[in-house]
Amino acid sequence: MWITFYHQSKRYRRSLGLDDNKANRKLATNKLLPEIQYKLNQGTFFNSDRTTHPTISEYALVSFALHAHNRKDTTKYDYETSLRLHINPYFGKRKLNSIKPSDIALWQNKLLETLMPRRVRNIRAVLNGFFEDAMRDEIIDKNPVSRVKIPKIEKVDVTAFTLEEIMKLIRLATDDLQAFVALGFFTGMRSGEMIGLRWEDIDFKRKEISIKRTIKMGTISTPKTQSSIRTIDMLDQLMPYLKKQYKLTGDKSSYVFLNLEDTHYYDIKRIRDRKWKNLLKEADIDYRTIYHMRHSFATVMIEHGEDILWVSHMLGHSDTSMTLQMYAKYRKQKDKKRAVFLQGIV
Repeated sequence: MWITFYHQSKRYRRSLGLDDNKANRKLATNKLLPEIQYKLNQGTFFNSDRTTHPTISEYALVSFALHAHNRKDTTKYDYETSLRLHINPYFGKRKLNSIKPSDIALWQNKLLETLMPRRVRNIRAVLNGFFEDAMRDEIIDKNPVSRVKIPKIEKVDVTAFTLEEIMKLIRLATDDLQAFVALGFFTGMRSGEMIGLRWEDIDFKRKEISIKRTIKMGTISTPKTQSSIRTIDMLDQLMPYLKKQYKLTGDKSSYVFLNLEDTHYYDIKRIRDRKWKNLLKEADIDYRTIYHMRHSFATVMIEHGEDILWVSHMLGHSDTSMTLQMYAKYRKQKDKKRAVFLQGIV
């Protein structure tokens, strides 16, 4: 049960902490409402508000604890970083019930001065989660974040590598980078999945690769989604590069790609900054992120008429709708007859 009332021309809404039924309505009418009226007249009603409402930094710890068992370690790290760098400096000491939509809008605009809209959306989602949890706990009755527009993300066209560029990059790559690049272009695996690949996940006889883990910021976890845990085909074109890589690291019975200390890569940044950028420069190809290998795999396959179901599975998408949404423009529609209905018109 909730009550709404006005005090000194300001509207308030509070939970009574009771189920809405006939008995509780009678209790509220005969006992609780008169007590609230008395406290308002005495000026003591809002004293409890000032003592019970936690600050953002205080309640953030509660919110994190509530979701501790259903968030990956990498997600926890991202949320804690957002809180420390972008939320606490602005709202940390503010009480939950003191923050207005205008405060959220001004904060969001400030973030957009230095951060990309996608990053701001992610940070905003963290703060939004605090308020949603607080509403479920009936600490507050409104979420100011929900009343502010989400920053728009400008759609950026991702440029796939051409077949000629793909083969040039594979040819110029040396040592373990050659197998890494071939794996990315010939499977569409995510970068974290590639550095998380172990030799036990590769079956040369069946020509299959099992994707069971990913590595990000030194943390080993399961892949992005449930559908990302998958077994994919090893194309014939990829086989010689993996066999060559086996000669480099196979005797370690460990990860396919190892750093100088013979341990797995801490994060894809190590390969990106030390090897990938130099490779593109040597090939005289404009810089594109490692993700573009995944995008290029999907684009090339779909452009050449590969089954969309197979491509979707290789990418680890939950269903073909996601794949089609991203890559439909590359599908070749053979024998289209868009004006067939005109055939009978004279």
